[in-house]
Amino acid sequence: MNRTELIAAVAEKTGVEKKIVDKTVRALLAEVTERVANKEKVQLAGFGTFEARARAARTGRNPHTGKEVKIAAVTAPAFKAGKTFKATVAEKK
Repeated sequence: MNRTELIAAVAEKTGVEKKIVDKTVRALLAEVTERVANKEKVQLAGFGTFEARARAARTGRNPHTGKEVKIAAVTAPAFKAGKTFKATVAEKK
């Protein structure tokens, strides 16, 4: 499912115009992105938690040459699924 399909599905379920749902989805994603970029956690009860996680610098290997390469430290976005989300996915096997 892509963003357009998500917007259409939410509009259908809620009876709200697609334009309004589109604005809402864009605002939600922008706010989550901004908060995580500022190293804040965004917790949506039952769904999950978005956060920034720091990864330390490390040494890796180039698979083609076998030479060691240095991989820089980085802060990356992460998502941890909530209990309800996990249970729903597990039920739908």
